[in-house]
Parts: sequence; structure tokens; C-alpha cells
Amino acid sequence: MIDPFADVVTLLQPVAAFSKVVSGSGRWRVRRSDAHMPFYCVVLEGACRLVANGREPVTLQTDDFVLVPELDEFTMSSLEPPEADEADAVPVALADGGFRIGAETAPRDIQILVGHCVFGSPDAELLVSLLPELVHVRGERRLATLVKLVREESRAQRPARDMVLARLLEVLLIEALRSTGTAASPGLVRGLADARLAQAIRQMHERPERAWTVVELARAAALSRSAFFERFSRAVGVAPMEYLLSWRMALARKLLRQKEGSVAKVAERVGYGSASAFSVAFTRHVGVPPTHYAQQHERPPASQQSSPGTSA
Repeated sequence: MIDPFADVVTLLQPVAAFSKVVSGSGRWRVRRSDAHMPFYCVVLEGACRLVANGREPVTLQTDDFVLVPELDEFTMSSLEPPEADEADAVPVALADGGFRIGAETAPRDIQILVGHCVFGSPDAELLVSLLPELVHVRGERRLATLVKLVREESRAQRPARDMVLARLLEVLLIEALRSTGTAASPGLVRGLADARLAQAIRQMHERPERAWTVVELARAAALSRSAFFERFSRAVGVAPMEYLLSWRMALARKLLRQKEGSVAKVAERVGYGSASAFSVAFTRHVGVPPTHYAQQHERPPASQQSSPGTSA
């Protein structure tokens, strides 16, 4: 069975950028507004407060995991943050590679693992739009274990390090997303948490080449057309056919980058009856015709030979 979670995460091509262990004590606050990368955090000990992208504050406790797929700015602080006019904390590097914030001499009352990853896919912006704005998972030790493995692997210089990191991050993202369910903000995860909508979403992922209609998708979900349209739009955040178009365009870009046949063949594989109709839709959605897009992403022969292939 096609798994939309795995589809999206695999296409994102997550790569570890960095991670670090931060210990703190007392009252402290750290702010960043220049991150612009996916952010994750696991609380190893204690509790803290997180405000990401202007959202409501989230209290994080031991073993909590947070993933923000698209982070513009954040403020992290102790549960009782400093006054507004007090200076922000400056993390101090420690000899063991970790960092310290807050009172330097007091016993630590919090320890967190924070990190950034990058999405290597040229379609990352599109794919991230299918994910929740913020994933907060509580009490899942599997996630804490996975993040620790990411940290250890990122610091080690072992054979196949980059490959292992990529696979660990894929598993980490999938585990975090499927642990969220109906608590997620509108997006693919929340849609898949609804058993009826999940049937329609899986059908779209399994057979993107089919000329789907809202009526057919509603039938797959065992709902009336109007009930399906409203329920899908509310859960996923976009209308059913808009989601289908986004998914088809993500697949089309991948096929064009990997030179998986002619434009006509790509058009057929993503549900278009003619190359001209596909070219019009692709140009409107991406901004350039498919032939130009393929040329822009041509790779030298050596790169093509060394790049691992992925199935459509």
C-alpha cells in the first residue's frame, strides 16, 4: 500500500545540518530570527517554553519532541522568563561540545537537544506546505532515542555517515508526524488521521495518473461530495483538487530532474492526457515550462552515475 507519509518525507531529502546539547539553569531566554531552517528539539531533562513563528507559547517537558518544518523565528526560555528589558542569554561553549545558558554556577535544571536540518529537495517549499506548522509530541521515548542517534551520528566520522544521517532523519520525521494525528494543525498529517479522508489521500498518491474527480474521491472516502469537500478542506487546509495538483507537480518535478522519460511521458504519469495540457499547468504552477525546468536541473554524467535513484 502506498504510504503518503513516506512519499512526502522521502521527497523532502532531509539532511542533518547540526545539533547540540544545551544545559541551563535559572531564568534565561534565547531568541533567533535568522534561522529559516527546519528546527527540532527534544527535552532530555526539565522543562522550558517555546514560541515559534509567532504562535502561542508551548510548554515543553522531559521527553517532549517538537518539530517546526519551516522556522522563521523563535524564542525559547525558562518557564519563568526574564523581564522584557533584560538581556537575552548568550550560550557558552563547554569543553564537552555542549553549551550552557542561564546561571553559570547553579545546578542545571534543564537539558535539551536542539538542531536544524535542511531539506535537499528543490520542491521543499511545496512539500513543507503539506506538513503541520508545528509538531509537538509528548511522552514518546522512541523519538528521544532517534534524536540521540542523530546527534551521535552527526558527531562521529564513521563510514556512510551521511547516508545513515539521511535515513535516521527520514525515520525521525515519519515517527514525529504519525505520532501527532488529529492534534496537528491543518495539513497532510491531520488528513491522514481521519480514516475516511486517508482512503482518498492514499488513492491520490497510489494513482496520480488517474483523472480523479471530487465525486470519485468522495466515494473512496464513503462520504457525500459536499461533506467530503468540506471535511478535506478543513483537515488538510486546501481543497481536494488543489492538494492533488500540488502532489502531481511535486512528482512531475522529480521525474523531470531524474530524466524519467519525455515531457509527454511525465505528463501521462501525473494524470494529463496531453503534453500541451501538462505544460500549461506546469508552467502556471512552477513558473517555467517543463522543458526549461529539466534543462535547468541537468547534471553532469558523473553526478548522474553516482546519484542514488528513487522510485516514482
